[in-house]
Amino acid sequence: MGGVELHLYQLSSCLIKRGNKVVMITHAYGDRKGIRYLSSGLKVYYLPIQPFYNQNSFPGVVVPTNIALLRNILIREKIEIVHGHQAFSTMAQEMIFQSKVMGYKTVFTDHSLFGFADVSSILTNRLLQLTMGVYVSHVICVSHTSKENTVVRGNLDERDVSVIPNAIDYTRFTPDPKQRDKNSITIVVITRLTYRKGIDLLADVIPLICEEFPNVNWIIGGDGPKRIVLEETRENYQLHDRMKLLGNVEHAHVRDVLVQGDIFLNCSLTEAFCIAIVEAASCGLLVVSTAVGGVPEVLPDDMILQAEPTTNDIFLSMSEAITKISEGDFLNPFVVHNRVRNMYSWYDVAERTEIVYSRLRQEKQETHQERINRLSKNQGAYGSKFFFVILIACIFILRILEYLLPEEYIDEAVDFDHRHKIVHNNIEEVQ
Repeated sequence: MGGVELHLYQLSSCLIKRGNKVVMITHAYGDRKGIRYLSSGLKVYYLPIQPFYNQNSFPGVVVPTNIALLRNILIREKIEIVHGHQAFSTMAQEMIFQSKVMGYKTVFTDHSLFGFADVSSILTNRLLQLTMGVYVSHVICVSHTSKENTVVRGNLDERDVSVIPNAIDYTRFTPDPKQRDKNSITIVVITRLTYRKGIDLLADVIPLICEEFPNVNWIIGGDGPKRIVLEETRENYQLHDRMKLLGNVEHAHVRDVLVQGDIFLNCSLTEAFCIAIVEAASCGLLVVSTAVGGVPEVLPDDMILQAEPTTNDIFLSMSEAITKISEGDFLNPFVVHNRVRNMYSWYDVAERTEIVYSRLRQEKQETHQERINRLSKNQGAYGSKFFFVILIACIFILRILEYLLPEEYIDEAVDFDHRHKIVHNNIEEVQ
């Protein structure tokens, strides 16, 4: 489970506990299709749409079956607000567009930072100007740095963008100093092994640290295309007894790995928030991280050492961290845990998200004409004509669907109260 998926699950669970109805819509995962209920009472629709690249579904913004599925679910579940997540998700972008055309209020949470120079960023930013600037009622970002980036990329009014940070389940990330090796200092890295996560920097830093500090060992969790770089580093410098590669680590087992370490290292080249360093701090580790994106906003200075994303600067910060641990010059792990516990809570995130929802419910819905005017202003002469054709096609398909299957013919879904369980055909309330 990645950071965005974890965010979705935790936020949805807390919103349900606060008395809201939440339904999640996603594409199929392997053989997992249809409707599933999670333990928190969250209802998940796994649509029969297969991903084709990097867990993204094929673009189908005007595919009649996709529009029909979404319309049916929104009507059945009596949905009022559609909340999409992650700019890379084609399904989120499409459903935001389609939901807005149907007349629903829309919210979008951006979890990533984008550049402005490469082809991928230019194309994605152009698309975001349409979805965020025209078809999203309000945008949520996970850090102030992310907000600044999103406002520029989407050509947005900053008053329509809120900052609500990520959080962690602090009950799952508790310190356990007894698990640490008293004869050595252990550095833990848990991340996706990709270029964006700075694995090339990590591969350069590891041999320098091992040469300078003979009592330092490494535990690295995660998998990805850059794993071969770390394997080559271990082989070239003969670090088999000091560098352990765990491969993919399930989120349920991340805490078990973290508590074995003294220092947590994050070498990311870009981060909107970086929930991994919060989890590490909650487990009582001293955090060393590159000062990129929203990272400087996440933890106070006495919990984290920051470095520029260069090999030399990371080495210097790591050396300082190792010296602090060797001399016992760091906060008690349980003190750090309690501070993190008070800083980041999913219940606080849910409460602040509810405020955004309440504001949207009071706003007047735009007409198609007002939206077309915004489209022309936002996309220019040529871009607006292209997206105008898509808009007309979507409206045309919706009118056909309304004729073939009127709203009054769609059965309302029965709500499942997760606070009750069935035991021998008797319903008992779960406190």
